[in-house]
Amino acid sequence: MHFRFDIIVDYIPLLLKGAALTIGISALAITLGSMLGLAVSFGKMSSRWYLSWPTSGYIHFFRGTPLYVQILIVHFGLVPACIGHTDAIVAAITALALNSAAYTAEIYRAGIQSIDKGQTEAAQSLGMTGGQTMRFIILPQAVRRMIPAFGNEFVVLIKDSSLVALIAAPELMYWSNVMRGQYLRVWEPYLAAAFIYLILTYSLSKLLGWMEKKGVAG
Repeated sequence: MHFRFDIIVDYIPLLLKGAALTIGISALAITLGSMLGLAVSFGKMSSRWYLSWPTSGYIHFFRGTPLYVQILIVHFGLVPACIGHTDAIVAAITALALNSAAYTAEIYRAGIQSIDKGQTEAAQSLGMTGGQTMRFIILPQAVRRMIPAFGNEFVVLIKDSSLVALIAAPELMYWSNVMRGQYLRVWEPYLAAAFIYLILTYSLSKLLGWMEKKGVAG
């Protein structure tokens, strides 16, 4: 069976449109997930049980259940309950952000706890509050150490975003499935999608590697 490049050429505009949406969904999800993850990490590290227990439960739930199931729950349950109707893109961003928050929370926790406690004691001896110590002393140092982990999380999120095709969010994998349905071909649509995902993740990995080097040098 010969490989038909003409099929891929016909679908290139839609595949690129889907890839752009994939990047957009992933970028929004990692941004929202990082903000929520910071709050969750502080909750888990809290000595107050009414903060640590719920946040620990949140992390265990989203890390211990399939993203596939989470997307369905958000799309058919959470989003309609909040806005009154289903919306594939809103559900995709929400599900990926909630999932990412559980992983970024652990990244934050590990990064923060890797900083020597002596620095906290020194800051407090200078009269700095706990919030000031975290903001000006701990987090700036921890963020540099967290860059590789955040980079890996973003790469994973781009690949995991392919699952939102099951709720008809018109991203890259959705258009690959449309191509397969129209031409009843398998190799062309899925190899094209795989190649585009590879370009996205490789480019992102190189960019993050450069950022990491610049951060270390700074």
